[in-house]
Amino acid sequence: MGFFQTELVEIQDDSLSKIALQKSLNAYEKCKKPVIIEDDGLFIDSLSGFPGPYSSYIFNTIGNNGILKLIGDNRDAQFVAIIAFCDSSNEPTLFESSVAGTISKNIQDGGWGYDPIFIPEKQNKTYAELADKNKLSHRYESLKKFANWFNNKQE
Repeated sequence: MGFFQTELVEIQDDSLSKIALQKSLNAYEKCKKPVIIEDDGLFIDSLSGFPGPYSSYIFNTIGNNGILKLIGDNRDAQFVAIIAFCDSSNEPTLFESSVAGTISKNIQDGGWGYDPIFIPEKQNKTYAELADKNKLSHRYESLKKFANWFNNKQE
């Protein structure tokens, strides 16, 4: 097993699932070996799910300061992650997980991306401030789902 690094064209779509599906097909087409890819987004309720699948672009454009300026009184949000697995069957399998939470009123130190402003449900600190963030993350949950599925598939 190894890593294959390549540039993938990412379609622009309102659906993380469609983006992950297409990226996994493109990655498989390039390397002709089983691949897993991950895509994720921050969905803010008061912004009708924005930035959602455009999270990376929005972060690079307006950052956390811009998000805090846009948000209203309802600070509820979800981080969603999708893992896509594609092999010779050319029928990607998707594994989705989400973590509910709120957007903080201030940007905290540490972390990267939206970690300094996202407070997971049942926590009083942002992802950036949590020592065990990975155990609470949307990516971790999606990867666990994939690992369970993959291990069962191998039996």
